[in-house]
Amino acid sequence: MNSQPDSANPPVHDGAPAADTHGGDALDFWDVKSVVQELADIRRNWRDLNTHHAEYGVESFPSRLRLSKVTDELCGALFPLRLGPDFVRLHNEDTFVTQTLQIALSRLHAQLRLELTYASGAGDRHEVDADASRIVLSLSRQLPDIRRLLDIDIEAAFRGDPSARSLDEVLICYPGLLAIIHHRLAHALHLAGAPLVARIISEISHSRTGIDIHPGAQIGQGFFIDHGTGVVIGETAIIGDNVRIYQGVTLGAKNFPLGPTGALVKSLPRHPVIENSVVIYAGATILGRVTIGAGSEIGGNVWLTHDVPAFSRVYQAREQNLVIRPNGESSREN
Repeated sequence: MNSQPDSANPPVHDGAPAADTHGGDALDFWDVKSVVQELADIRRNWRDLNTHHAEYGVESFPSRLRLSKVTDELCGALFPLRLGPDFVRLHNEDTFVTQTLQIALSRLHAQLRLELTYASGAGDRHEVDADASRIVLSLSRQLPDIRRLLDIDIEAAFRGDPSARSLDEVLICYPGLLAIIHHRLAHALHLAGAPLVARIISEISHSRTGIDIHPGAQIGQGFFIDHGTGVVIGETAIIGDNVRIYQGVTLGAKNFPLGPTGALVKSLPRHPVIENSVVIYAGATILGRVTIGAGSEIGGNVWLTHDVPAFSRVYQAREQNLVIRPNGESSREN
């Protein structure tokens, strides 16, 4: 009995035929070579057609995994006893914060270099290093102000939620607070000239909390997102002080103007302006560059595409139920 494998019928492993390497060339059972070639042609064609856009290569793309680590470290440095590791105590928290910031900011610098190298077209290395250092220093110097803002956000959440038993519970447990921590860090980076790294940080928060806040959005102090799942806040939204919103709220764009080439015009003011002390209840959708006046209350599931004066109350139309009785008669009940 011949125990040698039949070269015309290669052995199968895990449902796929093994490649035969006779003559040094693997048999291409799945026609991979032609697929690889066609994909390469498509990539080259895309790059030729889109030279005015930048495309990050494998080596120059900032790492979401590393930025997730950086963000966690910055959260720990901002709130060492609550969001830091369990070995941090009052007697060693300054040492922990010092060491953590040195590590986190150095890691951030490396990720910023990747973005800036790409953005400058692989420009001068010293200029890229200087720009990355400038952005890191800008963020570092803003951390005390960010912490002060977050303290006000935590207090607003505690006051606004009757189920909150302590400030610590708000900080440790509330997804809205985690989202706003990420946003305040991302917004600072966005303004400093690192929009991609900022966007990655905001999407890390989005995946963790279900709350989608573009890093370009301007948000005042005392901001509280209750529950939070499904909240969307667009790039050019402006939110004043002491605003409270609930799950499923959308602050979005109503339309998207096109430029001469047919592409969307970027960065136009197209999202709502929410003035101070506004409450927006669950499921409300506010679209376009409209203004919701200070002190207003927007009810659940309301759809708004127009300005609302200060101290307004906007609710859905009264519900009406059609009741059909066994005898076929019907009536409407409010």
